Amino acid sequence: MKAPKILPAIARRAGINEALALKLWRRAAGEAEALTGCCDSSEYFGLAVDRFLVLVEDESGVDIARERKPLTSVVWICRHQRRMSQLALAATHSAYTLWHRQWQDLLAGHRHAA
Repeated sequence: MKAPKILPAIARRAGINEALALKLWRRAAGEAEALTGCCDSSEYFGLAVDRFLVLVEDESGVDIARERKPLTSVVWICRHQRRMSQLALAATHSAYTLWHRQWQDLLAGHRHAA
């Protein structure tokens, strides 16, 4: 995904250079893609922007989104928890599928040997 056009303005506001802002954007976008599993949904973009702002604030010490409501961080935590539970379910499904295939291969081997 391309960097948002507002990236230079955010970098200036935070007092960091554009190269660092671009690096932080790429990190935020990668984390958002890892959590959402895609890179073209509104959920992905919203998470990437939220994470980018947090990374910029951590790097610069400047509160970029002063007008952000305290509830925003709680909503982000709830979304993150939902994604984490989805990842756990996907991992469980993958493990079951692998186990099932191995079991089927074992049974097929015993049928051919007999």
